[in-house]
Amino acid sequence: MASEIRVPTLGESVTEATIGKWFKKVGDAIAVDEPLLELETDKVTVEVPAPAAGTLSEIAVKEGETVGVGALLGSIGDGAAAPAKAEGAKPAEAPKSAEAKPEAVAQAAGASGASTTKDAAAKTADTAGDAGPVTERKMPPAPSAAKLLAEANIAVDQVQGSGKRGQVLKGDVLEAIARGAPSQPVETPKAPPAPAAARAPSPAEDETREERVRMTKLRQTIARRLKEAQTSAAMLTTFNEVDMKAVMDLRAKYKDVFEKKHGVKLGFMGFFTKAVTHALKEIPAVNAEIDGTDIIYKNFAHIGVAVGTEKGLVVPVVRNADAMSIAEIEKEIGRLGLAARDGKLSVADMQGGTFTISNGGVYGSLMSTPILNAPQSGILGMHKIQERPVVVGGQIVIRPMMYLALSYDHRIVDGKEAVTFLVRVKESLEDPERLVLDL
Repeated sequence: MASEIRVPTLGESVTEATIGKWFKKVGDAIAVDEPLLELETDKVTVEVPAPAAGTLSEIAVKEGETVGVGALLGSIGDGAAAPAKAEGAKPAEAPKSAEAKPEAVAQAAGASGASTTKDAAAKTADTAGDAGPVTERKMPPAPSAAKLLAEANIAVDQVQGSGKRGQVLKGDVLEAIARGAPSQPVETPKAPPAPAAARAPSPAEDETREERVRMTKLRQTIARRLKEAQTSAAMLTTFNEVDMKAVMDLRAKYKDVFEKKHGVKLGFMGFFTKAVTHALKEIPAVNAEIDGTDIIYKNFAHIGVAVGTEKGLVVPVVRNADAMSIAEIEKEIGRLGLAARDGKLSVADMQGGTFTISNGGVYGSLMSTPILNAPQSGILGMHKIQERPVVVGGQIVIRPMMYLALSYDHRIVDGKEAVTFLVRVKESLEDPERLVLDL
């Protein structure tokens, strides 16, 4: 009996994915739970395991195509590996020749029946996909979105929902407001949006040396969210610098003992994350977010740590970092960083962050203005440690200095709060004993 391969549930608000790569070809033998293909979503890349053992008998969707949750990807038949055939091809029909062997005829007939069943299922899925927007319109908006809609006097049918089953979320309403959505329902059909300006053609001598590559779902989401953050937030950046000598001396003194005891290297991120959680307790507005006309204060600290990968920037979250020791933070950051580079992050690893830390210093950046990770209200940018002459106690000395940048949403965080937050982070790093003593 054939087993269908379908797109699994990918997490809240994730409704579609792009086929990244098939690991198997039609005719290959498959073991239970063996990775079959890779799906790229706007959040993470996930592998789809085989639901049963057998032979990959059909690949219904090719690499690069976009599919919805529950869509048919292919099927697994019984038996050992069969001769391979082209991807996307229909299962072979029963041989019509009178000279065909009875066994082959029987097997082909079974395959034909399975094909009919799969085709019907595929058509049903396609029909459901076509009818999807109608169903999504019936899904009520999220409470926060409904409140925003009422305040802005915007009809729900004027907003395209991006949530599960087409639910309108708060971010969708904010985007509609920024886009200038009409305040009253429009009975006549909306005119299609103006097409984007066409790219000027390249000179003939350059065109042959260009390469056009479709943006991945992850890269498209990065581009969209960064632009939304600039549009929706009153973003401002404040700077300070920190003398890293105390942290570097402490790290050099205990790094071998630390690694031997905890099984992880002692880096700088543990100190910075701990310093940030201390500062967030004193300045809670930096750890809050705006929901309509309300401010939601988070009495916990889920710290997002920006990690660069081959496919783009991802921000896995260290949950409850305020309740962790430096060793526990380093272990979790190590796990998340490895999962990010291997493409193994789960949707849960990416959700719920309340504040973000971005370390451009690992790439040599001396100073930058990081962009908010909406709906968060603050992000801390770390930079390159560079020896510079500074005045200490009336004397010019050489110290390892780092510029810090705090970008914040000025709608919720005042300048005084932002500067105080950054000063508290600086004080904790220049006197790391404060982190140990919780001062």
